[in-house]
Amino acid sequence: MSSRRDFITASAFGLLGVMTRPTRRSGLPVSSETALLYVGTYTEDKREEGIYLVGMDARTGELRQVGAVNAGPNPSFLAIHPNGRVLFAVNEITERNGKPTGAVSSFTISRDTGALTPLNQQASAGGDPCYVSVDRGGHVALVANSASGSVALLPIQSAGALEAPADVAQHHGSGADASRQEAPHAHCIVAEPSNRFVLAADLGIDRVLVYRLDVKRALLHHVEEGDAVLQPGSGPRHLAFHPKLPLVFVANELNSTISALRFDAQLGALSALRTYSTLPAGWSGTNYPADIHVATSGRGLTLYVSNRGHNSIAAFSVAPDGALTLEQVISTDGDWPRNFSLDPTGRWLLVANQRSGSIVVFARERASGRLTPTRQRIELPSPVCLRFRAHVGVTT
Repeated sequence: MSSRRDFITASAFGLLGVMTRPTRRSGLPVSSETALLYVGTYTEDKREEGIYLVGMDARTGELRQVGAVNAGPNPSFLAIHPNGRVLFAVNEITERNGKPTGAVSSFTISRDTGALTPLNQQASAGGDPCYVSVDRGGHVALVANSASGSVALLPIQSAGALEAPADVAQHHGSGADASRQEAPHAHCIVAEPSNRFVLAADLGIDRVLVYRLDVKRALLHHVEEGDAVLQPGSGPRHLAFHPKLPLVFVANELNSTISALRFDAQLGALSALRTYSTLPAGWSGTNYPADIHVATSGRGLTLYVSNRGHNSIAAFSVAPDGALTLEQVISTDGDWPRNFSLDPTGRWLLVANQRSGSIVVFARERASGRLTPTRQRIELPSPVCLRFRAHVGVTT
């Protein structure tokens, strides 16, 4: 749906032959002080370059573009294989080669420079694929198709090329918001820590669905009794796992909340616990949370979520029992913050402001998790997803 992804016009052209342009300005060696960042974008103006390579000085937070690659239309969301040698990108479109589907593309990553070289591309078996992850063993890619409300599993070959979808699960139902929940809209799919199950957040039906993952046979088995049914009109979008407790935190796009869920990894069952607002008390206005991450802060944890509309990052302290307390809400110094990411050192948090075309760097106090603005930023068109090369195997 165009309203789901910032009301952009869906691209509707084939992808054959569009991935032939080599990476530009990507032959610069990366020093030990440089962290390499991949940036997925929307190419709604038919811009050829879609994935950007950005180097970040880990000492100062300074950013500079070191490369770009033609990855086809709208390579919006990215994932890096656990071996660190392959990157996957969705092509978020509704039609490919005359068929109602988007695509998923794979690229090899240069060991020396981090430059991307196209491997292959497969249909996503659904329209507007908006999320891709890799199971924790590196055997399959998992894709959420928003427009069609389905999730797909694509086997990964040993060299990193993708096979055609081996299994597709169609979601069913609708939600309370007639303008956004007239049908299913799968928005996230990720393997839980044991790799026995995958969880899929569907914005259109207010559910987080549970699937048993059968890697050997490349199948997804729906564990319907394990699904979490969230508050009507909440619109679950992205999720993050607690690193130690059996908890899942869900960013709800339509009512600006976070849902805390308990996950039973033996049964594959979710149960709702508590809900928290992502906005400061007293603020009213249009807002849509997007991304969510949990990070270590001193001896504890901090949970971060991005607010589109309020244009902020909300930071919560995480108690030993998993309870959240809102500690800080800070402006992203840009418009429509989508994905954000911590750098490998944990000293910096980077935010992709889609509408204002900027990636903004915040200093992060590692003991408390609090964020402080810096002067470091880079201008790039329609940034959506940020993946550091060092974050191999990161699933959320």
